[in-house]
Amino acid sequence: MTAAILRHPLTEEIPAHLVRYLSVQDYSLYTPIDQAVWRYICKVAAPFFDDNAHELYLEGLAQTGISSERIPKVEEMDRALRRFEWRAVPVVGFIPPAVFLELQSYGLLPIACDIRKLENIGYTPVPDIVHEAAGHAPIIADPAYSNYLRSYGEVARKAIFAKENLEVYNAIRRLSDTKEDPRCTPVQIAAAEAGLEGALAGVRYASEVDWVSRLGWWTAEYGLVLADGTPKIYGAGLLSSIGESHQCLDEHVAKIPLSIACIHQDFDITEPQPQLFVARDFAHLSEVLEDLASLMAFRIGGVQGLETAIEGGTVCTVQLDTGLQISGIVTEFAETTPGELGFLRFTGPAQLAYEDRELPGHGATYHAHGYSTPLGPLEHPAETCDQLTETELAELGFGGGGVGTLRFQSGIALTGRLTDTVRRDGKNLVLAFADCTVSRGEEVLFQPEWGTFDLGCGRVVTSVFGGAADRYAYQLATVDADYEPGVHKSNMTPENRELCGLYAEVQRIREQGAARTSARELDVVAAALEAEYPQDWLLRWELLELDHLEGLSAPWAARIEAQLDRLAETSTTLAENISRALALLDHAVSAG
Repeated sequence: MTAAILRHPLTEEIPAHLVRYLSVQDYSLYTPIDQAVWRYICKVAAPFFDDNAHELYLEGLAQTGISSERIPKVEEMDRALRRFEWRAVPVVGFIPPAVFLELQSYGLLPIACDIRKLENIGYTPVPDIVHEAAGHAPIIADPAYSNYLRSYGEVARKAIFAKENLEVYNAIRRLSDTKEDPRCTPVQIAAAEAGLEGALAGVRYASEVDWVSRLGWWTAEYGLVLADGTPKIYGAGLLSSIGESHQCLDEHVAKIPLSIACIHQDFDITEPQPQLFVARDFAHLSEVLEDLASLMAFRIGGVQGLETAIEGGTVCTVQLDTGLQISGIVTEFAETTPGELGFLRFTGPAQLAYEDRELPGHGATYHAHGYSTPLGPLEHPAETCDQLTETELAELGFGGGGVGTLRFQSGIALTGRLTDTVRRDGKNLVLAFADCTVSRGEEVLFQPEWGTFDLGCGRVVTSVFGGAADRYAYQLATVDADYEPGVHKSNMTPENRELCGLYAEVQRIREQGAARTSARELDVVAAALEAEYPQDWLLRWELLELDHLEGLSAPWAARIEAQLDRLAETSTTLAENISRALALLDHAVSAG
């Protein structure tokens, strides 16, 4: 696909219509608590994934520019990913699924800049830098998996949306943004949850986008792959969820051999998955993707493809055998004979294109109120309009600016004055007529006072796919005014500002290797924790880590460990987080 190109700080080639969805990573917005969250997740995950993830995972972290000690910078990941013929670009939160997939199809890995709140350290439904960087990036180092991701993006961006898919996406985005907002209230969360429930209740059927979303969920997000007969984790959702990853290999989670049947298995992003699908190897993913592609309208075309587009009710592109592409919302078609079209109608802004480039003068602004055209063979001569020569057009009355008539085998008649012909590769694509009337029996399809009539040439629909053919040009004319690109936000609040200062002090001491010479400063931090922050467990773990690894035998160590034990009794989630943290300390000491 050819696309207009714009410059961006992190990559030289980004399709222009995608640039508005990118963000900027402001590294200064990460708080010391955020850095501790990243560090904890990576360190707790490492020994578990060493045994239970795909063998490339830990190696892939280093190869893609990711360290467990600090949140990665997207530009550093971008430089590292180039060796695998991928790039990294910054985004924030939920960007539209079609945009995410199209970026991926160009070998651009979207990296969400925000990081989950400490309260959601085990799992967050919002895409964050843990999910994208520590989840998706490492496995890209495998060539077969890298090829699958890129091919998946190419197939998925052609999927046809249902109107309800867009409503569900917007509801999920609102809910996720609300939950991750440090200032959100329970009332706001409840309202966003109700909105998602309402959107889900309105879904009529499983669309092509649902199919590709499910395949993506059960592979790239929550997939398992066999290694010596044992399921191993490779899905980013599992690799970035220290909670669910530890449970997913248990016997109570069904392990199903991966097949095209997975597109009929729905999922709930807010709950642990009761079943997972296991691939034979990464090449197996591409086999299943090909099975899916063979079911989709962009491969099938014809009447079935048009019916899929009409059912979805969203912008699609219909490609004819001449190569003419017509984009808009398909609302009506008629056949002359099985497989051969006689008429096609679109509502809303429409675009005419060829090889994914808008034809000059035929954009969505010009065809703002829709588009319709007769298609198929003529009564005389018995051929389609794309084959008509200047001589034949003159014989039909169109020579020298005269008024002529085209009669189609469908029964549609067109009378007018030929004013322009758009040709590509030796074919007529569009014939433009002034003073034109188009009728089907007694039904008038176009009248002279409506302006110029643009006749599209073709007879067979070879492909129907989601979105416009020239997405950049279409977006310029029909930009989504409701979409507001995300802005990288900080988890700093007035309530945690002073606590962040304590985290920063411990971080400084650890990074400078000055634990022994800074014992007094650590005493002050421990005292402040005990006096002011009885519920914070993560900084207590960081203090204990320094005490264990440096052999400090600090006077506060036993008290803090007892405080962690008491905190663990307050909730199951805290108990799991603290248990993993303390087990990590034991592992580090024994390893040392």
